[in-house]
Amino acid sequence: MTKRRSFSDKFKATVALEALRGDKTAQEIAAKHKIHPTQVTTWKRQAIDGLTRECSDKARRTEDNEAEVKELHAKIGKLAVENDFYHKG
Repeated sequence: MTKRRSFSDKFKATVALEALRGDKTAQEIAAKHKIHPTQVTTWKRQAIDGLTRECSDKARRTEDNEAEVKELHAKIGKLAVENDFYHKG
């Protein structure tokens, strides 16, 4: 029985980037790295999905941060008013 090969993340990223460049076919890349062309296509798709997910996560975090900043500004305003009230009284 043959043992399954495992590849490092760096190797997968290298192959995926090469596929994303588009200057070679999946078959050419696979032959160069001695892997199956389906594996090249899979890693390329995973790279695209990862980038899409990362970009959407950043947008969501930015929206969350903006909401938090607004909330903190409101709290600062409230505390400033309370501070003025107690110091004048």
